[in-house]
Amino acid sequence: MTQPDVASTHRDGHARSLYAATMNPAPDRPALAGHHSVDVCVVGAGFTGISSALHLAEQGFRVAVLEAQRVGFGASGRNGGQIVNSYSRDMDMIEARFGEAAAQALGDMAFEGNRIIRERIERYAIRCDLKNGNLFAACNDKQLAALRHHQKLWEKYGHRELELLEGDAYQREIGSSRYKGALLDHSGGHLHPLNLVLGQAAAFESLGGVIFEHSPMTRLEHGERVRIHTAHGVIEAERAVIAGNAYLGDIVPELADRSMPCGTQVIATEVLDEATAKRLLPTDRAVEDSNYLLDYYRLSAERRLIYGGGVTYGGRDPASIEGAIRPKLLKTFPELKKVSIDYAWSGNFLMTLNRLPQFGRLNHNVYYAQGYSGHGVTSSHLAGRLVGEIIKGESARFDAFADIRHLPFPGGRRFAVPFSAMGAWYYALRDRLGV
Repeated sequence: MTQPDVASTHRDGHARSLYAATMNPAPDRPALAGHHSVDVCVVGAGFTGISSALHLAEQGFRVAVLEAQRVGFGASGRNGGQIVNSYSRDMDMIEARFGEAAAQALGDMAFEGNRIIRERIERYAIRCDLKNGNLFAACNDKQLAALRHHQKLWEKYGHRELELLEGDAYQREIGSSRYKGALLDHSGGHLHPLNLVLGQAAAFESLGGVIFEHSPMTRLEHGERVRIHTAHGVIEAERAVIAGNAYLGDIVPELADRSMPCGTQVIATEVLDEATAKRLLPTDRAVEDSNYLLDYYRLSAERRLIYGGGVTYGGRDPASIEGAIRPKLLKTFPELKKVSIDYAWSGNFLMTLNRLPQFGRLNHNVYYAQGYSGHGVTSSHLAGRLVGEIIKGESARFDAFADIRHLPFPGGRRFAVPFSAMGAWYYALRDRLGV
């Protein structure tokens, strides 16, 4: 039986998703109360915040994390679960806009987040259903030509684990007649994202780190020692890291106008029989297409097809998540017409105007990392390492991102939504026409 769309929360405080239904056991951590003093306070317990906190704890810093809801409540526990290398804008665009030095610096780090994820899983024995390989699928000849360019570009920056599948060759990987070809990244992959962040949170706590849940920041007080206030307590720290991304809200005004929350929707089918799953995705890779408003899908560990796509600007949900996504699924796999949808959920990611990650300083002892524009699984793990480096005193790699200029959305967030939607309509039309 098809389940209704649900934007409410699961009994454990997470969004009512397949991930929440299959999450590993996790403690319900207390809210902050009273006054605490640490070396570093991290605001946000998603991939960015927990990755930062874990890197810092490994270096011996005393770290506390504040989370408004539960660890992994936001995009980190709701996304498509795909390990996709690089950024939402590639190095040729970075070079054209910001110069060869910026492109080289960011290009040298473009495939590092993937490796960090795998290192974490291995070092801390995190159970998160890791599987190898992801594909970029071309819906028309123009997109296939772009994938050829994409392969050459990544190889220029040392990434040679790519295989171009032209013509019908892609059907060894995807059981759909929708595409003209695909680019396989053997180093990519997919996993259970909520269990990944929960596993890293447990690793952080095993090193002496402390996480306070149900503790939204109410005020950020700057000074020689920064003070982070919540409704019932204060954390005083030498340094702070702001890592709330799309769920930060307007509590830090300096960041609000230079980014915009965007919603994406995901559905998960009933458990498929083994033959059907094998026919849809014979090698069990993750897939995303090459459209501007792209579709993405993969099989879960229990053989459900997880399918997501589309963007709602401003982070709003459509009237029906299943109604928005099921037609996309059937366009790719029409044989699933009678398959039930057991889960439907949404989540917000944070988009910047140039669609590059947004790193920087609010002052000498408060840092931020956000705005991955749909490429957050790998980029957020890179961000955590770079935050660990700059707090240790090694600023070069963090500053390669911080030096990228980020302009505010025209008219602020109020007008960003209609302008962005108009732009998306234009590019979606070009996708449909193949021009």
